[in-house]
Amino acid sequence: MANVNKIKGTIGILTGGGDVPGLNPAIRAVTFRAIREGYRVIGFRRGWAGLIDIVRDKKYDNSSNFMELSQAVVNKAARTGGTFLHTSRTRPSHVAKDRIPEHLRNTYNKDVNDLTKEVMKNLEWLGVDYLIPIGGDDTLSYGVHLFKNGLKVMAIPKTMDNDVPGTDYCIGFSTCVTRTISLTNSLRTAAGSHERFLVLEVFGRYAGFTAMLPTLAGAAHRCVIPEVPFNIELLAELLTEDRNLNPSKYSIVLVSEGATFEGGEMMFEGAEKDAFGHAKLGGIGDEVSAALKNVSAKYNHGNRVNVINQKLGYLVRCGDPDFIDSVVPTAYGNLALDLILNGIDGRMVVLKNGRYDHVPIEVVTDTKKFVNVDKYYNKEKLHPYYKNFEMLPLFIMTND
Repeated sequence: MANVNKIKGTIGILTGGGDVPGLNPAIRAVTFRAIREGYRVIGFRRGWAGLIDIVRDKKYDNSSNFMELSQAVVNKAARTGGTFLHTSRTRPSHVAKDRIPEHLRNTYNKDVNDLTKEVMKNLEWLGVDYLIPIGGDDTLSYGVHLFKNGLKVMAIPKTMDNDVPGTDYCIGFSTCVTRTISLTNSLRTAAGSHERFLVLEVFGRYAGFTAMLPTLAGAAHRCVIPEVPFNIELLAELLTEDRNLNPSKYSIVLVSEGATFEGGEMMFEGAEKDAFGHAKLGGIGDEVSAALKNVSAKYNHGNRVNVINQKLGYLVRCGDPDFIDSVVPTAYGNLALDLILNGIDGRMVVLKNGRYDHVPIEVVTDTKKFVNVDKYYNKEKLHPYYKNFEMLPLFIMTND
């Protein structure tokens, strides 16, 4: 246990964006290692929201905005999914007028306000020497912004879409794939009993990894992904062929939430957008299901094939982390501390080709990560290629 009279500094940590299993193990890893090395650790609540809501007054109750972390607090939480620090999609550089904290409303009254100055003051007031944000490209892009404003930042990538650039693996992805396979296998019994198509909408706004890997593992016959607009006639023909070859008379397609029909656009649940400009995706599974039912007769001797349509959604991001999402966050947290102890900042810890490493944090905003379609996706068959695996890393589809 570190001597509290000889604190080396203060490390802040937060989780932003969507929840995934593996966040709590990452928080635990950072906290355990930091305390053992003589640091104090502060956990900010609700992602970046906790950092803009702070009132810089020692008499004010800021317990809803941050807390000091101890080994006892993080140890129990690490066994569970989600994030005990809570999360939000707050973007401090773009805060709407009606979301400005009450104590700042006299100072910030534009329709959209940049509260970065307040974030920096709050971190200085708390004596934070290093900040470790855990999140996807949206959350980490604001970490890049703070780094460019002089803050020492060490990023940890998280998103079940696995689409943060610069790394082959993001916390949450393995559990997402594991749950997708399990839920798909459970739904097979209904699809087979009624001899139907099974259409499952899965996460994946811009990248199709969460549809590709379960399909590669045999959970589905076909998958459609955001990178390649799909032809509904081709999909119907292939699924009918799969159904006819299956003794149980069913076939399955995984549909990424960001997938589009040829000539179509992404589908959204509504017009409302979050602080990063993203509307909530949803509805492509419904549209694919309806279209398949209508088109299927053309390939099934004039008889329509009925469809079971299910959106997996939060079922794949809830619950406890699997083995990989327990181990990788532990390694990421300790690697972040290794770098901090060596006086290094402005990096993102990553997995590349099966090895832990770190890259400049700016990679988050400089590039995008997508499925390498030519290398991994068969556009004629609407499923992954099943060849050329020699020397590929564990999750096959790397950050090329």
